[in-house]
Amino acid sequence: MVPGCARGSDLSALAARIDAALPQTQCTRCGYPDCHSYAQAVAQGTAAIDRCPPGGAEGVARLAAIAALAVAACEVDPQYGQELPRGVAVIDEDWCIGCTLCLAACPVDAIIGLNKRMHVVLPEHCTGCELCLPACPVDCIRMENASGSLTGWAAWSQTQAEHARQRHRARQQRLATSPAAPSRRRHPSRTGRQPWPPPWRARARAAATPENCLALRTLPSGSCRRRSPDRHPPPAAQTTSWFARLRWSDARCRTPPSPGCARPGQ
Repeated sequence: MVPGCARGSDLSALAARIDAALPQTQCTRCGYPDCHSYAQAVAQGTAAIDRCPPGGAEGVARLAAIAALAVAACEVDPQYGQELPRGVAVIDEDWCIGCTLCLAACPVDAIIGLNKRMHVVLPEHCTGCELCLPACPVDCIRMENASGSLTGWAAWSQTQAEHARQRHRARQQRLATSPAAPSRRRHPSRTGRQPWPPPWRARARAAATPENCLALRTLPSGSCRRRSPDRHPPPAAQTTSWFARLRWSDARCRTPPSPGCARPGQ
């Protein structure tokens, strides 16, 4: 923690210096939504300096020097991850379904693609944050080693960190200014309201009497749907309209016969 935290402009300046010393992978392993939020927490003294696995031991040493802290060992806290070689996400073309979930998960917009079309990762922009892995519903994304045996800041340059910071800020600005997506019409059973069955379905259920069912089953196959009422008048006298009689035939085809509706010859 940062002892005797500054306030006001001094706190902002300290947070900016700490943010500049972070690798800007935006991996959220530190427990904060992005590197800038983690830098502010370190400057305020509410977060430790050993929560950044992408920065590794060198990153801990950098933060300790900026925050004027004496640390016994410059190591990353194991509960936040391990210092590993930098990886790059790769999408398997044969398994990608084009769900666009990885596009929303990427913090630097390093994945491009359209709905129901194959997606591609731009390796020059990928920070290896691995946030796209749990977002993929078909597990078609894998991480490939991009730095060999190098880890931490040895596998990541300050130029790459600044590039990642700019892309993350551009993404935040785009999301803040883009209009909200239109809400989808949800089924009334999910909103607490009464479902809206079509009116003809209710009339078909009400008119499905044993006499009507028997009369409809005595007609030739398909004659109810393709012939006009003049050429083939309805046999049931209780009906109200030809449209309702057609719907009764649909209900007869889609639902099993009700008790008492015996087939002809039974």
